Amino acid sequence: MPIDAVKAVAAAPRTAEIRWEHKDIQLYHLGLGAGIPPTDPGELRYTLESRLHVLPTFTTVAGAGKAVAGVVSLPGIDIELASVLHGAQSVQVHRPVPVQGRAVQSAAVAAVYDKGTAAVIVLRTEAADDEGPLWTNESQIFVRGEGGFGGERGPSTKFARPAVVPDRTVERRVREDQALLYRLSGDWNPLHADPDFAALAGFDRPILHGLCTFGMAVKAVADTVLGGDVARIRSCGTRFAGVAFPGETLRIDMWTSDTRTAVTVCAVERDGAPVLDSTLVEYS
Repeated sequence: MPIDAVKAVAAAPRTAEIRWEHKDIQLYHLGLGAGIPPTDPGELRYTLESRLHVLPTFTTVAGAGKAVAGVVSLPGIDIELASVLHGAQSVQVHRPVPVQGRAVQSAAVAAVYDKGTAAVIVLRTEAADDEGPLWTNESQIFVRGEGGFGGERGPSTKFARPAVVPDRTVERRVREDQALLYRLSGDWNPLHADPDFAALAGFDRPILHGLCTFGMAVKAVADTVLGGDVARIRSCGTRFAGVAFPGETLRIDMWTSDTRTAVTVCAVERDGAPVLDSTLVEYS
């Protein structure tokens, strides 16, 4: 079997030193669509090095995002990239991410779940610098056709959409070239650039990275709920409910209660087709 769950979970973490500087932060933010309009003081916090702060979702691409991309070659795992989809993602930051830094990042398979027609690999990534822990992230990697091996089904990351009118709604246009720009932060999966590869995965054209949509949603919460203060964000997570395509308009609905905001994202031009659901941003 291409996935040996026992071997994958028992394998030692893969550890590497990662570095980043302001250019990596700026490129990531631009890949989310930041900088429009370019002279807006709020947007300059994402694009101008003298005012720069770091959106916590940057941690998903720190070190060029190699932790998630490398899941296809981890011990006990032998799968085709075309069968892989990102199912869910969570981000926990233990303190604000510095604009420039160096850290030791370790990645290990925390669990492998059997969903029947698919397997879900839970990849846990932790990073720490000289001052201590920086972040802990979990990626749920959905592998089509690899279920049915008799393992645990695992917990669900899905929760119900609030049954009331959203407190806030914003729309964000996905640029035609946005996936091409976002992939420069390290996710080189050809699914987001190569029409032929996208067709092999069952799509009629390349799709936007799910983590790009996630970053756009968290940025929307930071800008509209938190007044742009990204340092208040402690954790965020999402479930990838569908896909977004470059050129589409995304509608981001937000429901805020105390120190948390629930979010859904849908594609306006496809009659509200879901893109993200079960999304939660928690903050101080």
